[in-house]
Amino acid sequence: MNSEYEVSSEIYEEHDYTCKSKAIVNNDNIVSRFVFTLKPEKTEPDEDGDLQVTRRKSVEKCIEIEHSKSTVLKLVGLQIWRGAFLLADWLIECADNFPKDCIILELAAGVGLTSVIASMYAKVYSTDVNRGELFRLIESNYKRNKHLCKHPLKVAEIDFMSSNLSREILAILPKVSYIIAADVVYDNELTKAFVNTVDLLLSVPPQRSIVIALEKRFVFTLADFDSVAPCYDYFVDCLKSLKNVTFEEIDCDFPQYFKYDRVKQLVLWKITSKF
Repeated sequence: MNSEYEVSSEIYEEHDYTCKSKAIVNNDNIVSRFVFTLKPEKTEPDEDGDLQVTRRKSVEKCIEIEHSKSTVLKLVGLQIWRGAFLLADWLIECADNFPKDCIILELAAGVGLTSVIASMYAKVYSTDVNRGELFRLIESNYKRNKHLCKHPLKVAEIDFMSSNLSREILAILPKVSYIIAADVVYDNELTKAFVNTVDLLLSVPPQRSIVIALEKRFVFTLADFDSVAPCYDYFVDCLKSLKNVTFEEIDCDFPQYFKYDRVKQLVLWKITSKF
């Protein structure tokens, strides 16, 4: 694909996310409003140890995110893609299982949607490449949704093309319980660098897991005379090269909290270090 050819996420064709809020970081950006629900509160046992049956409706919330509507391929992280919604759904569904005082680290956070959702449940390190206005955009989107966030969010750099982690990341890594990433598989060179970074992050004890949301993107090739997902297949091949980890595909049959098309091509992978 021509690197100067602009692409747009499919989500804008599927639902109307427009809102009247104004962009803060860049006037060429748009602001979208995404409605989601939270899980009903858990029932608590009474003094006899019996569960009190209380039926509560799911609470509806919304998050507003400033982002680009179209970009060249190398800047697709400035948009929002379906994988971010799937990962956000997973965070909401599994938040009850997060360890107390845990830290969640997001890779390739882009405009920060899933980092903001994660900050509802844990302290977050939202990481990406420190390029252009990206860090300002993540911080602005966090402040824009401060009413949702119960924990602090810090922006830091992790560059997949670097063979080393910064002192800052190495210092907090022992306290990181989960690493998350969405929509990072679309270019083989970047995919290889991403998996190498995953290897670095999982090689530091204690045990932790990384959860990756992505969409299989199929193309028809004459060579295969079939529709194939070459970028996804390359990603899985790279995973198989990792040592001292286990990896599994997570069923996506948990409830959907965000409004988007959860197509069957969306998948979740969980990779866990062995210590």
